[in-house]
Amino acid sequence: MSDLPESGRTAARRGSGARVVLWVVLALVLLLIFAVAWIGIRGVLAKGHLERAVGDVDTLRSQLTSGDTAAVQSTAKHLEDEGGAARSLTGDPIWGASQYVPFFGTNLRAVRQISVVVDDVARDAVTPVSSVVGDFSTDSFAPKDGRIDLQPIEDAQPAIAKATSTLQRAERDAEAIDTSDTLSPVTSAVGQLQNALQSASTQAATANRIVELAPAMLGHDGDRNYLLLFQNNAELRAGGGIPGAVARLQVDDGHISLLSQAAGSSFGPYDQPVLPLAADTASLYGSITGEYMQDVTLTPRFDVSAQLAREMWKQKFGEQVDGVLAIDPVTLSYILRATGPVQLPTGDTLTSDNAVKLLLSDVYAKYTDPTAQDAFFAAAASSVFEKVSSGSFDTKQFIAALTQGTSEGRLRLWSADQGEQRQIDDTAVAGSLPSATKATRQFGVYLNDGTGSKMDYYLDKTVAVGSSICRKDGRPTSVVQVTIKNTAPADAATSLPEYVTGGGDFGTEPGKIKTLIAVYAPTNAIYLGSSQDGKQVGVQTTSDGGHPVAQLQTLLAPGESTTFRVAFLGEAKFANAGVQAISTPGVRQGKVEPLSIDCANPAQG
Repeated sequence: MSDLPESGRTAARRGSGARVVLWVVLALVLLLIFAVAWIGIRGVLAKGHLERAVGDVDTLRSQLTSGDTAAVQSTAKHLEDEGGAARSLTGDPIWGASQYVPFFGTNLRAVRQISVVVDDVARDAVTPVSSVVGDFSTDSFAPKDGRIDLQPIEDAQPAIAKATSTLQRAERDAEAIDTSDTLSPVTSAVGQLQNALQSASTQAATANRIVELAPAMLGHDGDRNYLLLFQNNAELRAGGGIPGAVARLQVDDGHISLLSQAAGSSFGPYDQPVLPLAADTASLYGSITGEYMQDVTLTPRFDVSAQLAREMWKQKFGEQVDGVLAIDPVTLSYILRATGPVQLPTGDTLTSDNAVKLLLSDVYAKYTDPTAQDAFFAAAASSVFEKVSSGSFDTKQFIAALTQGTSEGRLRLWSADQGEQRQIDDTAVAGSLPSATKATRQFGVYLNDGTGSKMDYYLDKTVAVGSSICRKDGRPTSVVQVTIKNTAPADAATSLPEYVTGGGDFGTEPGKIKTLIAVYAPTNAIYLGSSQDGKQVGVQTTSDGGHPVAQLQTLLAPGESTTFRVAFLGEAKFANAGVQAISTPGVRQGKVEPLSIDCANPAQG
C-alpha cells in the first residue's frame, strides 16, 4: 500500500492528468503549427508553380504565333510539369483536411481547384495539341501546287477534339469554384482563370469545327461544288451588298478550281420567288427577295439567301451546288495584304490599298457600260483566286484577313448538308439573326439601299447600344442607336457618274441616298418605341422569326446625317447579360459604341 494519504494520491493523479492534458494540448498546438507551416510552405511552392504555368501560357501564345513548333512542344511539357507539381502540392491529406477549417478552408479549397483545373488543361488539352502542331498549323491550309493537303488536318482531329472537350469541362469546373468567402488575391486568380478558359474554350470549339468540317467540305470524299457570291457594298443589302457577280467553285480532294462566273444581273427576274418565302421575309423585304439574284441578300438570314441563290443557279445552269459562300471587296483588300499586288488583264494593279476604291467607286467612272464593269469584276476575282490557289501568299496574313473579314460580318458560309450546317450554325460565318444568352444579348442593325444605285460607297454608319434596368420587375430596357451620313460631295448629282447616283430612275433625286434601316432585337423582346433625331417617329413594326423588328426609311442629301433610336424591353433572365450589336458591313465598319440609357425616355435619349 502507498504511504501517501488519500488526498495526496488524489493530488498526484490530478497532477498526472494535468500533465497528460498539457501534453495533448501541446501536441495539438505543435500539429497545428506543423500543419500551418506545411500548408504555408506547400502553398508558396504551389503558387510558384502556378505563376510559372501562367508564364508558359504566354510563351506558348508567342511561339504559336511565330510558328516555332519545336519550342511549342518543349514549353507544353514544362507547363504540364508545373501544373502537375501544383496539383501534387495541394493534394496531400493535410491540405485536404485543412480545406474544412473555417475561413482559411475556402481559400485552400479554391487554390486546390485552380491547381486541378490547370493540370487537367495542361495534360489533356495543351499536350495533345502540341504533339500535332508540328504537322498541323496555319500553313496546313495553304495550297501547294493548287492543292490543300488534307492529311495533316485529319490527323489533328482527335487531339483537337480532346482539347476542346477538356477545355469545356475545365470551364465548367472553374465556374463552380466558390469565391464568396475567399481572399482578394484568390478571388482575382479564379476570375482570371475563368476568363482565360472561356476564351480558350471558344477558340478551341471553333478550331474543332474547322478540322471536323474542312476535309469533307474540301472534297475528301468526292468533289464538291460551291456558289461564291461577290457582294457589292456600294449598293447595300442587309446581308452585305448586292451579289454583283457569282462564280462556281469546285473542290476535289483539296484541289480548288474556279469553273464559271456570271453577272448577278443575269439571273431573273423570275415570275415568282424561286422558292417559297416565309411570310416574315415577304412582309419585310418583298417577293423580289426570291425573284432577283441581286436581291437574295435583302434578308439578313444568310441561310435563306444561300438557298435562293442556289436554286437560281440551278434553274439557269442545271447544276446543283453543295453550298454557298459570300465575300466582299473589303475582305478582298485584306486578302491582298497576304498575296501582295495582283496584275489584272485590264492593265490595272490591284493592291490592298486601292482595291476598295477601285472596285466600288473608280470602276464606274472608268467603265460606263455595265457589261464592261461585270468583266472587270470577273477579271479581278479570277486573278486574286489564281494567286491564292497557287499558294503564293503569306499564310498568317491570309488567316488574319479571313479572321478580320469574319469578325466584321463580311464572310458567310452555308452548306446543303444538314449535319455540316448544324456545325456552321451559331458561328460568325453563319449569318444568323441576333441571339441572347446569359452572357450576351445581341441586336441587329441591317441596312438596305433604296436608291437603286451605287451611292452607298459614300454612306457612313455608327452603331451604339446600351442597356439599363429601369423597372421593378428586373426586365432590362435596351436601346440601339444608328447614325448614318451621306458623305458624297455636294455636287454629287453632276460630278458622279449617272450609274453611281441612279440618275433618278427609281424615284430618288441624284446625289441623295435612300436607306431602309431595320433594327432587330432578340426573340421574346418587346418593342417600346423609336425616335429620329430626338423626335418620336412612326416606323414599320413587325417580326422576323420571332425577333421584334422596327424599320425606318431615310433620305439624305450630301452632307446630311440622321440618328435613329429604338428601345426594347428584354427578359429578366438576361438582365445581367452584356449587350452587343451586329450590323450590315458597309465599305467602312466601325466598332459598336457604348450608349447611356435615360430610363425616363429611353427611345428619345
